[in-house]
Amino acid sequence: MPRTPFLRACYSSTLLSLLLSFAPLAIARNASPTQSSNPSKTDYALIYGTVWGPDNHSVAGVPIKIRRVIDKKPKWELTSDRNGEFAQRVPAGGQDYIIEADIKMPKGQPKPQVKTHIEDNERQDVSIHLTKEELSAR
Repeated sequence: MPRTPFLRACYSSTLLSLLLSFAPLAIARNASPTQSSNPSKTDYALIYGTVWGPDNHSVAGVPIKIRRVIDKKPKWELTSDRNGEFAQRVPAGGQDYIIEADIKMPKGQPKPQVKTHIEDNERQDVSIHLTKEELSAR
């Protein structure tokens, strides 16, 4: 039986319809889920802070160091922006953090710092207030 253009078109359309009917099953089987099975990679907490001067104006350019309370060295180092603000993502989960303004202080005086607690994937707002002496020492 000779093949005519009409029969070729029928075979092509039948084959195409079969492929298209099974394509969603193949795509669904091989597709990765939109939600990650490892929530620790998608969940995070945010420490958002502002550095204030003695006149209750924000202070830009202050180096900030953030560390967990159990650590000795800071894990994150930032600088306050032109609005005196900074933000750092940290792992979600119960943890205490120390946020410290890294400015030079007279011997024996501690650097200005604040402590915060992160419980889950949340945002914690903190403020660091500098005195005139601390601001002039920077």
